[in-house]
Amino acid sequence: VQIVESGGGLVQPGGSLRLSCEVSAFTLDLDYYCIAWFRQAPGKEREGVSCIDLKDGNTYYADSAKGRFTMSRDRAKNTAYLQMNNLKSEDTAVYYCAIGSISVATIEAIGSMSPRYYDYWGQGTQVTVSS
Repeated sequence: VQIVESGGGLVQPGGSLRLSCEVSAFTLDLDYYCIAWFRQAPGKEREGVSCIDLKDGNTYYADSAKGRFTMSRDRAKNTAYLQMNNLKSEDTAVYYCAIGSISVATIEAIGSMSPRYYDYWGQGTQVTVSS
């Protein structure tokens, strides 16, 4: 399984960034997987941001992402995107893409995204929001 993230960088407060996550997993049936974004700021725990069912496109957003972030996917390319608008300094973190055999419906029932449900992780991409 290979996960490649891209799109991080430095942006001013109020600006936008689009992160991409391409998954190569020839041994997995990705129809049963959710592609997720987590982030980890220095000195803080890794927190879930959003997840998208690769098959049907259902999405889940953490409270911190609602109204500002939008997740989408290209099923043919096994790629998910995180459009981040109106970025704030508190969004500064390393953003990690991960896949897990968990559905958005299950995440909603649980009420949060836990890293323990995700089996494969990318290397991370830095997002810095600063003037």
